[in-house]
This record gives sequence, structure tokens and C-alpha cells, in this order.
Amino acid sequence: QVTLVESGGGLVQPGGSLRLSCAASGFRFASYVMSWYRQAPGKERELVAKIGETGGSPWYSDAVKDRFIIYRDNAKKTLELQMNNLKPEDTAVYYCNAAFTSWWGQGTRVTVSS
Repeated sequence: QVTLVESGGGLVQPGGSLRLSCAASGFRFASYVMSWYRQAPGKERELVAKIGETGGSPWYSDAVKDRFIIYRDNAKKTLELQMNNLKPEDTAVYYCNAAFTSWWGQGTRVTVSS
């Protein structure tokens, strides 16, 4: 059974930082490109960042480039997202995903507000 469990969200002030984690199980984690998506209230889910199978080729959306960093640990089957200099527009539920699959976790909510 495939599971993806996101954690690490919370309430943070603008300019603050958070680190999200995604624990994966039930599939060969190291064989998949892994991604972080987010869905803000009233908006469609959008791709935020992705990382290659061995940790190379990170990609970021323009909205988060230079502020977010995506990591993975294939031995631990975890995916992480370090989010710095957070802005109110980063407020959303964040999800991890294995590329080209319909596997989603329950998400972790990030709220950026003063």
C-alpha cells in the first residue's frame, strides 16, 4: 500500500521559515521523480518544486525560486522542502507526489500571516 505522509506545516510570520517533510512507503521511492505541490484556497493545485530520482536536477516554480529548496533522502524514503523568506501568498496546503502517479498524501497546511 502506497502512503505519503506530509508534516511540518504551521503558522509562520512573513519572512519566516518552515521545513516540510514527506514520508513515503509502499513503493520504490528511489525510482521516482518526487514533487511538492500546493493548493491555495480557491485556486488549483500547482507544482512548486521537483527533484530527480538521485537528488539531482531540482526544479522550482518562479514563485518560489531562490526561497525554497527541495531535498530527498532515498535511504530514509523522505522528501523535504525548506521554505525561507515566506510570504503570505505561500499560504496553502502542501502535498508531495511521485511523478506520473495519482499518489497523494493528506497534505500539510502552511499559513503565512502576521
